Amino acid sequence: MRKFFGTDGIRGQANSEPLTPHTLTRLGQAIGLHFMRGDHHHRVLIGKDTRLSGYMVESALAAGFSSVGMSVATVGPLPTPAVAMLTRSMRADLGVMISASHNQFADNGIKLFDPDGFKLSDQVEKEIEARLESSLFLVGPSQLGQMVHLDDAIGRYIEFVKNSLPRHAHFEGLRVVVDCANGAAYKVAPLILRELGATVIPLATSPNGLNINDGCGATAPQLMCEKVKEENAHVGIAFDGDADRVVFADECGGLIDGDQVMALIASDWHERGILKGNGLVATHMSNLGLERYLEILGISLVRASIGDRYVAEKMRDEGYNLGGESSGHVIFSDYATSGDGLLTALQVLTVLMRKKKPASQVLKLFKPLPQILKNVKLSPDLLQLPEASEVIEKGRQTLNNKGRLLIRPSGTEPLIRIMAEGEEERVAREVVESIAKALMMLSQRDVA
Repeated sequence: MRKFFGTDGIRGQANSEPLTPHTLTRLGQAIGLHFMRGDHHHRVLIGKDTRLSGYMVESALAAGFSSVGMSVATVGPLPTPAVAMLTRSMRADLGVMISASHNQFADNGIKLFDPDGFKLSDQVEKEIEARLESSLFLVGPSQLGQMVHLDDAIGRYIEFVKNSLPRHAHFEGLRVVVDCANGAAYKVAPLILRELGATVIPLATSPNGLNINDGCGATAPQLMCEKVKEENAHVGIAFDGDADRVVFADECGGLIDGDQVMALIASDWHERGILKGNGLVATHMSNLGLERYLEILGISLVRASIGDRYVAEKMRDEGYNLGGESSGHVIFSDYATSGDGLLTALQVLTVLMRKKKPASQVLKLFKPLPQILKNVKLSPDLLQLPEASEVIEKGRQTLNNKGRLLIRPSGTEPLIRIMAEGEEERVAREVVESIAKALMMLSQRDVA
């Protein structure tokens, strides 16, 4: 078990453990020492989203890195995938993104990338935590790391994303609503879409440190959907706080999730003969409707553990070049090492322009099965009880092999997530509610 790391780095409330200046400085020291190998000059690249606490987290981590002899290069607010890309292209020893992704401003977190731009494995995270339990070596005054700011980081990322498109691709004549969640994409997303010729209607592009993900962005896309209809736009795009994921709206304001996006790209790449392994890697949260749609096309759906880094690991291990999550993380391994919302948006818009059809026809390729998800604030330890196992097995029997049931602890919050999927929404909902009620009763029994 890991003490600090969850499914996507470290996350918690800012200025509370483990995100206090003292602990963050020690984390910087432990992380830095782990990646200081060889006798070259060691460097770490640090990016962040727009949270007020980002300044504190950045300063504390930088102090830790410097104190063990690692120099720091900061890039300011940029999407998480930009940090991964820059870490790799600059030959840095480590990349750090300061963000709590889709959470509200009071939370923050740390996502780490190795020199190749990939998120760390569970084993590496355990090794870093083990270092925190021992004495950390600090260098002498003459070996302290330096700190610089990279002024051209946004331009480098823009050119990288553009290079994923065909040379003459453009979005002339396309009206696009772009919701940046008052987060990391607030500058770069509207800029690159305008450079490619789109007419951009911006939303949530005025961050103040407190309004990130506040009624906007990928986890609150209603504003974007309404704006599409109001502005007669062709499509809407909504990023989350660190812009590693994205959801869409068609011209009618209908919401398009990551499963539909993956269906579009997989079918398009399959048709063009560039889908490696003739398959798509998704997680256990992806809808059964996606799996059935791909099966008709002769494309396999390979499921990985929940979390885009697990998707990326399976893609690398088994040779696939497309994968993602229903939440909107999509990984194009021919271009990037992690989920990239802006890269995904450009790929989708390119297909939309080529097909010359309304988004409602291009982006809705299958009918999802009813999927009911409920989060309950209970200890994940309850799932270890025999009584809990019995209740869960009963739920599976109720679905009668015509759906799926997934119960798991959240990797970022103290929650148990219950998901049921089936042919009938009523049955799926009854299964979820019965399991949630039973777990609550078990929790009350244990407290008593």
